[in-house]
Amino acid sequence: MSTEVLKTYKDIDRSILKGIPNPTDQAYEIKIKIPEFTFLGVKEQPDFAVIYLTFYPGKKVIELKSLKQYIFQLRNIVASYERLINIIYDDLQAAYEPTRMRLVMICNPRGGISSKLTIDSDWKIRGGNESFNDWKLIEDEWEVTM
Repeated sequence: MSTEVLKTYKDIDRSILKGIPNPTDQAYEIKIKIPEFTFLGVKEQPDFAVIYLTFYPGKKVIELKSLKQYIFQLRNIVASYERLINIIYDDLQAAYEPTRMRLVMICNPRGGISSKLTIDSDWKIRGGNESFNDWKLIEDEWEVTM
């Protein structure tokens, strides 16, 4: 019998995220793929996903080692993926204050159903100005490996 205490989204430590100074004030895009994202779903069973992060830096860029450590801690967190994508988004926004950020999480099938969740800081509902508008042209298709 395990005596391990379950951790919830309230136990996530955002202070792990570190930034480094952006070496330029010119616009550019950083794309990060996290192909082996794991966490515990609400039934305390492992869930698997791929995370795609599109990042337009402001004054800071992501220190990748700290992002890896932040993501690694989520392996033992019990949360729904709907809650988790919002927490990750909020934590990355707070830590890095990007000009724009798009976060996509494609969850592996569970019970024959897969899910794709997306948050874009450019959306008005997220406080953006819809100044990029490229998200309106993105095809809503994704591949799922069974």
